[in-house]
Amino acid sequence: MTEPARRADELALDPDLGFEAEAEADTDTDSAIAVVGMSGRFPGAPDLHTYWANLRDGVCSLTDFTEAELLADGADPEEPRRPEYVPVKGYLAGADRFDADLFGFNRTEAAALDPQHRLLLETAWAALEDAGQDPLAVTARTGVYVGGSSTEHMLAAQTDRALAASLGAMQVRILTDREFLAPWISYRLGLEGPSLTVQSACSTSLTAVHLAAQALLLGECDTALAGGVSVDTVRRHGYVHHAGGIFSPDGRCRPFDERSGGTVPGSGVGVVVLRRLSDALADGDPVRAVLRGSALTNDGATKVGFTAPGVEQQTAAIVEAWSAAGLAPSAAQYVETHGTATELGDRIELAAATAAFTTGGAPDTPIGIGSVKSNIGHLDAAAGVASFIKAVLMLEHATLAPTVNLTTPHPELALDATPFRVVNRTAPWPRPAVGPRRAGVSSLGIGGTNVHVVLEQAPDRPTPTAPQAPRPATTEILPLSARTEEALTTLATRLATALRAPDAPSLTDTAHTLRTARTPLDVRAYVLAAHPEQAADRLTALAEGRPADNWEEDPEADGLRELRELREMGELWLKGGSVPWPEPAPGARRVSLPTYPFEPRSFGALTLPRPGTTARTDTPEDTGPAASARNDLTRAVSALLAEALGLDDKTPPAPETTYFSAGGDSLTAVHLVGRLRDDFGIDVPITLFLEELTLQELAARVVESKEADGAAGAEDSLDALLAEFEAE
Repeated sequence: MTEPARRADELALDPDLGFEAEAEADTDTDSAIAVVGMSGRFPGAPDLHTYWANLRDGVCSLTDFTEAELLADGADPEEPRRPEYVPVKGYLAGADRFDADLFGFNRTEAAALDPQHRLLLETAWAALEDAGQDPLAVTARTGVYVGGSSTEHMLAAQTDRALAASLGAMQVRILTDREFLAPWISYRLGLEGPSLTVQSACSTSLTAVHLAAQALLLGECDTALAGGVSVDTVRRHGYVHHAGGIFSPDGRCRPFDERSGGTVPGSGVGVVVLRRLSDALADGDPVRAVLRGSALTNDGATKVGFTAPGVEQQTAAIVEAWSAAGLAPSAAQYVETHGTATELGDRIELAAATAAFTTGGAPDTPIGIGSVKSNIGHLDAAAGVASFIKAVLMLEHATLAPTVNLTTPHPELALDATPFRVVNRTAPWPRPAVGPRRAGVSSLGIGGTNVHVVLEQAPDRPTPTAPQAPRPATTEILPLSARTEEALTTLATRLATALRAPDAPSLTDTAHTLRTARTPLDVRAYVLAAHPEQAADRLTALAEGRPADNWEEDPEADGLRELRELREMGELWLKGGSVPWPEPAPGARRVSLPTYPFEPRSFGALTLPRPGTTARTDTPEDTGPAASARNDLTRAVSALLAEALGLDDKTPPAPETTYFSAGGDSLTAVHLVGRLRDDFGIDVPITLFLEELTLQELAARVVESKEADGAAGAEDSLDALLAEFEAE
């Protein structure tokens, strides 16, 4: 017996794990976690609707860049011409854009804020709305568990002396360092549960899901946001392939295929909202799937090297997760693997999974496996949540999505000797004879952190009993709000489309969700309707600037008095008042509806300098935080010099005018040293004014002195933070 198989048998027999090959665990909600909301942006997919369509249709969303595109985004002209350079990435379009006004950031702060922070804030907001929660009024104690990757913006900010001088070293760190990913979400959305930034390399975001689920079961929070983000740079760029390395030689990721040669890097972001299943069912939350169990292990020293994967603890993670779910691993019908398409990685992962999924008995039919990395590349810290969301979508749609770029299974993997088959085409996912559809999801991090979670389809909701006699249509009020007229128009259009869909929610549930699960913003509208089709028509009219017929007597209404009351509520809503909305109808639930249409602007990102260049900020017209702040400070210092020297502010001095030729002396220099310290926090030696400098040169030297102080302050940023806390 192999060591992994022996370890798996030991786990199966461990009485503390309580592992019995249970066939059914549907009715147990004590240890189950509901997935009640999701949001994400992935290569080729600005939303989850598009993401699912791409997965279902077998779309490879990796982008091949032209040389012109690479050069336009700052590539070294020689780099794309190197034979080992591969101009491909799982590219996330619009990663430099952000709806700063919605989250209360001014332009300078938003430009300094790392793109990963921006994306996570918007994605967390959308995920809460998808869960039927007002993002700024979540009543349950809500935790945040997220992680991210290292970014070019963060590294460039840490070496930008001008940025440190203008914003302060500690502020730069707070706005750019990934350790503040979770706290920014908690702060801007007012979430008072635990707030942890998680880091376990490639398994970061699935580790975050595991920790969030554990926190819910321990009662540390009642709702949890979990996920991750990875945007190493907003620029279009490829990578260099090294023989024997982890990256693909041809820009395609082919897990389990005979042509597999490595992975392709990518960018993306995903957040899921979790609650205890019992709470979600009691509160009428939109349950999208159920997390039955999860486990976390590390390979320790049982592998050939630090970056190499290990079989034994991968097996242990899978067996322990299914044991936590009270199920045999053979109860799975599908496993979303880590699947990097590296020779060593795929082989070890398949060996570990084979040992785990035959523990307690082999499955009756082969288990499907796949890897979303074939579609979108390897998203590093966001890879696990991309896989998790894919599995949830497949469960929701009862459809298995294919692994793309697959032609022939790799012969060395010996798939015929395993309990698995690679899903290489779209297929229905039939419900098994016993129990619901179930899937496992694995994520493996460099350094050895292995995570596995067990998912199953959402429980069936009881169908309301039909009344003996048909009831008249009940008119509902649907309130909408946004920050701008344009966003309101977009929101009305999207909601109309959702209500016309074949699987449209009921009007009662739609109205209840809009009234209780959306943040009231300044620009408002409402429509009255008695059924979804009428609501869709009136929303379309609203979006097109036509009368929405809210004021005509509605022959389908259940009473004119009730209709007038709804209209009065609508007018109060338009005036910005607090509205006493009607009690929801019996059985009304919050449902998944189109989320807020953000209005992002480009804030660019800091980029690292190439050899022989200086760092730059990828923002339109060089309006990045450092350049803007430096220019403002230079103008302010020049104005102070002119004031102290009694110069006419309407007539600028000639460029060759020096401090002394303008009337400066040692007494004025003492005055200026004090003013610079008091007004700008700049310490300059008085000897600076004794040099033969023009006024322009003097102002520039003062600003440079501030920048040098800022760079020195960056080395002592922790002390600065403690000082700020003490001052408060």
